[in-house]
Amino acid sequence: MLWFSSGIIYSQDISGFWKGSLTIPNACFATNDIEIQITLDGNAINGNSYHYRDIDNYIKKNTTGSYDKATKTVSLNEIDVTTYHIPTRCIICIKHYRLKFSKQGNQEILSGEWIGSILGNDASACGPGTLTLYRIKESAFKAIPEIAVDTGQIRLDFYDNGVVDGDSITVLANNKVIVSNHRLSAKPGTAFIKIDTETTFQEIEMIAENLGSIIPNTALLIITAGNKKYQLFLSSTEQKSAKVRFVYDKSITTAIKPDEPKDTPVKTN
Repeated sequence: MLWFSSGIIYSQDISGFWKGSLTIPNACFATNDIEIQITLDGNAINGNSYHYRDIDNYIKKNTTGSYDKATKTVSLNEIDVTTYHIPTRCIICIKHYRLKFSKQGNQEILSGEWIGSILGNDASACGPGTLTLYRIKESAFKAIPEIAVDTGQIRLDFYDNGVVDGDSITVLANNKVIVSNHRLSAKPGTAFIKIDTETTFQEIEMIAENLGSIIPNTALLIITAGNKKYQLFLSSTEQKSAKVRFVYDKSITTAIKPDEPKDTPVKTN
């Protein structure tokens, strides 16, 4: 019997969520957490990177790159800033990473170095630095749905979801009240928000003002953006609010294909 090596390289699928922290002198946040979301297709990488203090203070960027299966080396480049919700004093650093995959027991790791430049000023550097990322099961940003839109005006219609039982809500857009103590019914309460190149981010928060006769306070939110519609089923109590985020994305087309549903359901609790 003859044994031989086929020369096939078995590589690790690095698709998924990776989390770590960055040390950046004089950074906007004392703690700079980072989450990189990777989708591997062959050797090509596409995904997003989040730099954040918490899920309410963050920067999101499109990220592309490649994976060398032979050396287990990851090259990542942050391309475009798609969303940011940070204090005005903060500046944004666009980073480039060179990381290597390894394992310690059952823990999967990407570690290496990064360099960067200030957004809008390629001549101004930020970094360099080192980074260690650990694979995690779920994204920290999973709890709040994010809808990318390209229209200037978005219509929000709030209904009681199910039995009309006296639920009342207050609705905030970027922490400003746009609906106050609205009693939900079969007829909608309507509000409008603006999304464009000047206002690229809107976070909508529904707060329960009472619980009605059937707990919890529930609502159906119909979102109309251009010629697309979305359905969000929101549920909140006096201790918990419900949120959804809208982000401007100029690359999105509002054209609806003949076989594409006009109402896209999204759920958050």
